[in-house]
Amino acid sequence: MAGRNLDTLRAMAFHLYDSAQRAVVEFVPLTPGKASIYCCGATVQSAPHLGHVRKEVNFDVLRRWLSYSGYDVTLVTNVTDIDDKILAKAAEAGTPWWAHAYHYEGVFHEAFRALGVRPPTYEPRATGHVPEMVELIAALIERGHAYDAGGGDVYFDVRSWPSYGELSGMKINDLDAD
Repeated sequence: MAGRNLDTLRAMAFHLYDSAQRAVVEFVPLTPGKASIYCCGATVQSAPHLGHVRKEVNFDVLRRWLSYSGYDVTLVTNVTDIDDKILAKAAEAGTPWWAHAYHYEGVFHEAFRALGVRPPTYEPRATGHVPEMVELIAALIERGHAYDAGGGDVYFDVRSWPSYGELSGMKINDLDAD
């Protein structure tokens, strides 16, 4: 009897909320039998907080359900291991930025392990893709979607992208410039 109930669960359609449609819709993978998940990972500047843990547990549950349902699941979570906050906190602690980031990346991993969260399939670090980021930023500037704000800062020009805000439901004119 229990096996039949599990088979029934596996055969049920799986539904998710689609932000673009603003509705709960049946999950239909782009590639039959496969599910790919990308979720923004941690900026490893200090120890994880409840928000970090919540995200990891939620996506772990989703991944396990999809795997249980028969999908081949790939989960990619990035690690931001270099940014202004990491540089500042490392300087304050008197440690090299890379050692600071490496230490806290380990703290994050240990917290997730303690909760039984499975590690992602791939976990690229920001520092491993700096040339690609610089190239993308240059392309965005060239195409008029970003601008150099000076001092090494580049901002995305939201007005250059007509569909900006459609997933969040926000209107460009209602956004603060800050």
